[in-house]
Amino acid sequence: MNKNTVLAWATWIMIIVGIGLIAMGAFRYTEVAGYGFAAVGIGFFAIAWVFNALKGRV
Repeated sequence: MNKNTVLAWATWIMIIVGIGLIAMGAFRYTEVAGYGFAAVGIGFFAIAWVFNALKGRV
């Protein structure tokens, strides 16, 4: 497993966790805590985007 494969796996894991956090914010917690979960989920998407951009460059 080379560096690009590790970054690809990390990207997919971050996307799955981000979707899970956004879903928890939308469906599980309807009060103010839901906004926090959704914000963290969007942050996970941003980090996954960076990992995807680093593929082939590291």
